[in-house]
Amino acid sequence: MMDVLLIADLHGQFGKLESFLEIGADAMIIAGDITNFGPLDPVDALFSRIDVPSFAVPGNCDPREIIDVIEHSDGVNLHGSRLSLGKVTLAGIGGSNPTPFSTPFELKEEEIDQILTQVISTMERSIHNVLVSHAPPKGVLDLVGEDHVGSESVRNHMKDFDLVCCAHVHEQRGVADVDGVKVVNPGPASDGYCALIHLGDEAKDIKIELLQV
Repeated sequence: MMDVLLIADLHGQFGKLESFLEIGADAMIIAGDITNFGPLDPVDALFSRIDVPSFAVPGNCDPREIIDVIEHSDGVNLHGSRLSLGKVTLAGIGGSNPTPFSTPFELKEEEIDQILTQVISTMERSIHNVLVSHAPPKGVLDLVGEDHVGSESVRNHMKDFDLVCCAHVHEQRGVADVDGVKVVNPGPASDGYCALIHLGDEAKDIKIELLQV
């Protein structure tokens, strides 16, 4: 069994980090929007405060330069990358598909598709295969008003995973199951929301608790 704490949408508000760490997970995943359009100086210090292995992708509100900052921090950058941790494989795609707001880290659907195709083709399959994507899959936990704002490319590739950890749409906190793939949006960590993911010893043995600190 491995317990992973999922947070996202901090938007530069790091005051609840110690409360998140007190949950006592084995690892932490941050699914983007670590900052609110910067600044980047506090990001290295944020990861140095996390006392368990930590993994992250940037969000659409993060400057693209945050990738280098994460790379040189105590955290692990998952954007466009993958790694295996025993029975778990993590893969990541940061930023988001285009929004009406021209935020700093947006990608065309074709770019998202290209990145995910490359990552999936080289990743090692494990008991639990987890995609960390700031943008939700199209049609899943992605409603803004009456519009589905998720990524079509993420939706097209989610079948290659057992779990998709996403964020982006603050109001769509929740857990969904789509054709046997679990999708979780932990809600904005700036408000103390998070999700504790229990990864069991067998395939598909994934349990998710939505929490608030």
